[in-house]
Amino acid sequence: MRVKRLFRHLLLPHWWVLRAFPTVSLRRIEAAVAASESAHRGELRVVVEANLPLPGLWHGQSARGRAIELFSQLRVWDTEENSGVLIYLQLIDRRVEIVADRGINARVGQQFWNGICRSMEAAFRSGNFEGGTLLALSSITQALTEHFAATDENRDELPNAPLVI
Repeated sequence: MRVKRLFRHLLLPHWWVLRAFPTVSLRRIEAAVAASESAHRGELRVVVEANLPLPGLWHGQSARGRAIELFSQLRVWDTEENSGVLIYLQLIDRRVEIVADRGINARVGQQFWNGICRSMEAAFRSGNFEGGTLLALSSITQALTEHFAATDENRDELPNAPLVI
């Protein structure tokens, strides 16, 4: 465990995340998720986290490991067509991870997700948190629409509001 990383996670308060994602931005992201999900049968979940939980931090948990943990806890894997996508934003470590269920991942592959993550990180470095997230949602929407086009029985299986933890 790196001491510098430990101190950053322990000393920055939780409310710090709201500087990057104020309430108005969270509402716009929620609206973008809802609009996206009306165009396809996939499910999107956005999670924004400032500080990692102490046990994970102590054991050197990576942003990818935390994203996979949340993918399971939030049941993103449990969508009817295995088309759930978790967008995880870890602000203190400045990492973005996307975990996609096997249904959509088999069609677009990890390189697609990595490209979206890196473009989001570039936008975040310039302070464009909302814009980077909305651009990523647009790219993911295109992929999901291509492979899981909407039907008359399009169900909303997961909450659309970003989860701030």
